[in-house]
Amino acid sequence: MYVAVKGGERAIANAHAWLAEERRGDPAEPLLSVAQIREQMALAVNRVMAEGSLYDPDLAALAIRQARGDLIEAVFLIRAYRTTLPRLGSSVPVDTGAMAVDRRVSATFKDLPGGQVLGPTFDYTHRLLDFAEAAAMDPAPLGTPGPARVPHVTAILDRDGLIEPVAPDDTPAPDLTREPLELPASRALRLQALARGDEGFLLSLAYSTQRGYGRTHAFVGELRIGRVPVEMEIPELGFAIQIGEIELSECETVNQFKGSRTEPAQFTRGYGLVLGQSERKAIAVSLVDRALRWQELGEDDSGAPAQDAEFVLSHCDNIQATGFLEHIKLPHYVDFQAELELVRRLRQEANEAAS
Repeated sequence: MYVAVKGGERAIANAHAWLAEERRGDPAEPLLSVAQIREQMALAVNRVMAEGSLYDPDLAALAIRQARGDLIEAVFLIRAYRTTLPRLGSSVPVDTGAMAVDRRVSATFKDLPGGQVLGPTFDYTHRLLDFAEAAAMDPAPLGTPGPARVPHVTAILDRDGLIEPVAPDDTPAPDLTREPLELPASRALRLQALARGDEGFLLSLAYSTQRGYGRTHAFVGELRIGRVPVEMEIPELGFAIQIGEIELSECETVNQFKGSRTEPAQFTRGYGLVLGQSERKAIAVSLVDRALRWQELGEDDSGAPAQDAEFVLSHCDNIQATGFLEHIKLPHYVDFQAELELVRRLRQEANEAAS
């Protein structure tokens, strides 16, 4: 947030003390532990990790508790902490084909190699309050993870030349967490900004593309959620070693494309990759990604918000948006007095002209 108030230290200290009391709640109730938040509010933890650009479930859970459940404030805490961490190196690009999937579904093929894995999802539940939860009843297990390695669905279309090929790109991706956003942005930078963008904002943009503001008719080629190993190349060893494992949500959409003078009719891709289990956001990112690719695919600009890279990338970050919005709570006495004097002078001039 913007910090510009110089006076009132005692009032601020009292506000902090009151905040601590409110955060704790009724002392008669047990304190909510970080482990409980991490294990039982996993989707909130995943969102904070994704938008905070830091994969650490324990720190994300701590931030949620400290922020009293305000996820944007929790994202702010995580990003602030992230800036204090040293950069030790870069990991090797993860192989999502080797993902140990917990969930994997396709809207384009019913029978696909590796099978459909429904996994833990709200998709097939009734949206009814489960009062058994209030009685602290433990839910039944939701099933076992899927196979260790399953191919991507789009490989089926790629084999027959029905979808645009993926061009290899060895160019190092820019780091948005260390360098400010520059426009025009490459697709790698756009995907990075979208991955840490506000889920609600991206959801609305993605919805707009489905309603015609972007002219993209998408099918979910594949949505998969699971864990992938993270590897890092060690110069002294001359090869990569596994340094950990993270959970990812990946979505590939298949979109219509009528072709051009140089390209035959084929499907095009939209792509979304998000930290943690965040399938709604992964789908939204893939839809917005496809909408932003209109120029490179030789399509017409319909003027839709989702196709305007400057609009999307400059407004999807909830931390920047929150800081700019909430700073208007701070004193603007001088600015307002100037505006007030201007309005009074204009009204006086108007009255004199009318008399």
